Amino acid sequence: MDPCATNEPGRVRGSPAISELDLEMRILSLRNLTSNPVGWVNSMSWRDAGYRYSEYNFFLRQRFGGRIQRISIDGGFTCPNRDGSIGTGGCAFCNNRSFSPSRRMVRAGITEQIDRGMDRLRLRYRNCAGYIAYFQPATNTYAPVERLRWLYEEALRHPHIVGLAIGTRCDCVPPPVLHLLQEIAERTYLSVEYGLQTMHNPTLAWMNRGHNHDSFIDAVQRSRGLGFSIGAHVILGLPGESHDDMMATAREVGRLHLDAVKIHNLYVAKDTRLADAFAAGEVPLMSLAEYVTTLVDFLEWLPPDCVIERTFSNAPADYLLGPAWCLNRGAVRDAIRAEFERRETWQGRKFLG
Repeated sequence: MDPCATNEPGRVRGSPAISELDLEMRILSLRNLTSNPVGWVNSMSWRDAGYRYSEYNFFLRQRFGGRIQRISIDGGFTCPNRDGSIGTGGCAFCNNRSFSPSRRMVRAGITEQIDRGMDRLRLRYRNCAGYIAYFQPATNTYAPVERLRWLYEEALRHPHIVGLAIGTRCDCVPPPVLHLLQEIAERTYLSVEYGLQTMHNPTLAWMNRGHNHDSFIDAVQRSRGLGFSIGAHVILGLPGESHDDMMATAREVGRLHLDAVKIHNLYVAKDTRLADAFAAGEVPLMSLAEYVTTLVDFLEWLPPDCVIERTFSNAPADYLLGPAWCLNRGAVRDAIRAEFERRETWQGRKFLG
């Protein structure tokens, strides 16, 4: 499973491949687009298109006029709660190799990683209009600005890259870094993904995040108006959190009016503190039915214009300790679709504005 591939149902296969010349011309056109959402190629809404929520693949097609895929990039970063700056051991759930394909390979240069990623994706998608370089594992703004600029610019120099996505922590975007991100956003599409996980400080402390929710709010506020998409990662099913707690996080995402969110089920990967707690019987995991119900409830509270970049996740089978149901991606997608239809509901139905 490639965590960088979006999980939109209804993928169309078998269409003829476009020529290299057509691809080059299309990418040159896409690279001229800015990250301003009002500059989309097509303004059809996701509800007009028959979706129950704002699916990421649909957003990208509207934004760029064709299929766009992410390529996971390993920039060689670490995290402040691994290197001793604020802690050691990392987050309780985190095994970078379990969720990032780029961490499961011998690390190469940025350009070579992009070429490899394109080769893999072309086996599945014949008509990609372009690719987004996704700086995924670890904290991808945790370095001197000069190094960040060099890494980001190398990715952007690749002729098939139409934008960047950067995963990071809310406590790792000092003013010079935000200035660099703003500069990049003025030239190309850029999304910055902050690890929210939950709004509840006791849970953040349990998972060894090394920051509280106020730090997340601060990063979002300082990121406003800089031209890039502001996203968040959320985990449903964290130990000790009730359904009401998870819905409070949903309403907080709505209150902050984030541009995008990735929603993950809690899964247990090998070689993590979470794995130890799971083995000791301290961490229950949601069933598929429980997760799907909670996910749809969560999406009902989000703003209709918040792009849903992911609705569930898993790890490769040789890393995953549970739950087993998340390995069957088709069954999970079908269950989510069926729950929306059964309830005749949609994203934003309960959003209060």
